[in-house]
Amino acid sequence: MGTVWRSKSFQKNLLWSIGGIFILFAVCFSIYQYQREKDYKIDIMHSRLQMYNYEMVQTLGEDSLLSAPLFREYVERHNVEGLRVTIVDLKGRVMLDSYEPNADSLGNHLQRTEIREAIEEGNGYDIKRTSASTHETYFYSATRFGALVVRAAVPYSAELTRSLQADNTYIYFAVALTLLLGAVLYWSTRRISRHIRLLREFAVEAEQGEALDHELERHLPDDELGEISHTIITLYWKLRHAEEDKLRLKRQLTQNAAHELKTPAASIHGYLESILDNPDMPADKRLHFLERCYAQSTRMNKLLQDMSALTKLDELEGRQHTAMREMVAINVACIIDNVLDDVLLQLQEHSIAATNDVPHDMTVVGDQSLIYSIFRNLVDNAIAYATGATTIHITSTTTEDGLYEFCVSDNGQGVSPDHLPRIFERFYRVDKGRSRKLGGTGLGLAIVKNAVLAHGGTVWASPTPGGGLTVRFTLSRS
Repeated sequence: MGTVWRSKSFQKNLLWSIGGIFILFAVCFSIYQYQREKDYKIDIMHSRLQMYNYEMVQTLGEDSLLSAPLFREYVERHNVEGLRVTIVDLKGRVMLDSYEPNADSLGNHLQRTEIREAIEEGNGYDIKRTSASTHETYFYSATRFGALVVRAAVPYSAELTRSLQADNTYIYFAVALTLLLGAVLYWSTRRISRHIRLLREFAVEAEQGEALDHELERHLPDDELGEISHTIITLYWKLRHAEEDKLRLKRQLTQNAAHELKTPAASIHGYLESILDNPDMPADKRLHFLERCYAQSTRMNKLLQDMSALTKLDELEGRQHTAMREMVAINVACIIDNVLDDVLLQLQEHSIAATNDVPHDMTVVGDQSLIYSIFRNLVDNAIAYATGATTIHITSTTTEDGLYEFCVSDNGQGVSPDHLPRIFERFYRVDKGRSRKLGGTGLGLAIVKNAVLAHGGTVWASPTPGGGLTVRFTLSRS
């Protein structure tokens, strides 16, 4: 089932989410700045009236504040349009008022906000409160001086209202900045959305198996998004090429296997057909044909076993991390001794002396059956194809990287340098006719290579100094 792509626009989602956060921040900042500026202007007005109160007390003196003639003379001499001055004691009783000569008629002011704050904190103010006596709206500012509170009030005229209003210039600046950043955000999200759209189209085409090219990579941005996109595309091409190589190798393996099985199958068919068509065939000839059938069937069985081993190794390579956790410490010298014991008759038949110079306390991390197959196939290969060989030498060293490097060498005729890069390929033979004659499957060294790779090592071949073939490979230490 194909992937269902959502139709929602990534650009729209990103733009609204980031833009919404920014707009919310701008609104909150504007409200905060408006209130801050308004409070600042109120503080200025409060400070001015406080200064008037202090000047009055300083001029008249605290002892003369309750002198009505001096009080009224000062207010008239320092007249400010609409200014009203009131003197109140700490119990809230109005002692003097510049607007109302009969102070007793004004009532108790103890609950007035500015009077209460002045008594408690030394000064206070109240904004836009209507006077009960004049029915005008005032801005009140009160200051405590000892046992008295001096309160100055100015009416809320149009001029005062304008002076206390916050300056809206910053709002226009904030709006302009918001629009500018919005444009930048739109351009940025559109750019990101464009590249994501291209990557999405690439993914859709890849999923649908359509023909792809490298055109998208030329449009990638030179930033983190471009690097991520480039990495994804590169991984896709690697996976695609790996799958293509895998399919090619499978086809090649199938074709080669069919070709290799064809010869022994045809031989067995021919021998059996001859026996059935000639019931009076001499017993010795019939026995010879049956022996040839058995030899060819043995070769077919060995070929099928090797192909099965390669299939298992391919599966092991696909789950290498899991397989590595299942591997254990293995004594390599014991494995090599077992191999040499198992091939002792073949060694004696070919007059070859095999030596094992691997330390008996050397251990590696691996799968015992695979380690055995590595050395067994290398020794079998040397016995079968190292014409004229008299020795097979197995040694080991430690590399600078802390790995064990093993060396299996013979002193036979060797392999031409032209063939060395390909001897680990499946079904590759240096001498095809001779290899088939000797019963080889062409998979022995391929099994060696895949088994070494399954253990995370490397394998390579080189001529032995003085003649012969040397195969080296690395394995991890336990």
